[in-house]
Amino acid sequence: MKIGFIGTGNMGRILVEALIDAKAISPSSVIITNRTKSKAMLLKDKYKEIKVVDNAAEVAAGSNLLFICVKPLDVYKILGEIKPHLSADKCIISITSPISTSQIEKKVPCSTVRVIPSITNRALSGIALITYGENCREAWKSQVENLFSKIGVPVLIDEKITRVASDIVSCGPAFFSYLLQRFILAAAKETDIDENTATTLASEMIVGLGELLKQGHYTLPSLQEKVCVKGGITGEGIKVMENELGDIFEHVFKATHTKFQEDLEKVEEQFSND
Repeated sequence: MKIGFIGTGNMGRILVEALIDAKAISPSSVIITNRTKSKAMLLKDKYKEIKVVDNAAEVAAGSNLLFICVKPLDVYKILGEIKPHLSADKCIISITSPISTSQIEKKVPCSTVRVIPSITNRALSGIALITYGENCREAWKSQVENLFSKIGVPVLIDEKITRVASDIVSCGPAFFSYLLQRFILAAAKETDIDENTATTLASEMIVGLGELLKQGHYTLPSLQEKVCVKGGITGEGIKVMENELGDIFEHVFKATHTKFQEDLEKVEEQFSND
């Protein structure tokens, strides 16, 4: 099976690297293109057997399974370019949340899937959110789930929770790395620890925390109970966080959903032109 990638920016590259490193696909089965060809060539330099072509149409013509890894407002144009090279036996995977599988199905004659990956998939971990098109063939469903099970945990989601699920899985690593960075900078500012040491300690702490949860030793509430001894130092820190965090995460979700709605409207305007 030949697997094509249109777009090798941040997430496109992560998917190629993760799938190859997990031995889910071989470099010789991969065909890629990117608007800035030098980005595609970086992957070619790393995996010599990858084939780099000039445009999306060439990728579609040579691929059975096709990943579209471009910005939401570029997808409509790409679909028009590749449609002549698609057939009922092929499958398209879009990785952008504002575009539904039903919108893509109206444009192409093949099976369609939306997969929202996470940067954590690069470590062969984390979640990949999957939504199948109404007419997606069962054989492709099995192929897609098998593929993503090699780099994480595939989870099927309903269309109505697309944004919040994406916030948690896809945006979450950026949100919590920002919080961790602020935690580190505050430690360096308020105490005698240097930033490099604080970074090492905090990074290893967060990895250990992940392992505790992954191995099922604690839930989030029970972990807090174990560490937060009554009348102890941790409790004093928790009090500050309770007082000062306020509704920060409610505001985060409101902001992401507002932006998502704007994107949905722009995408709908494009697709309604047909």
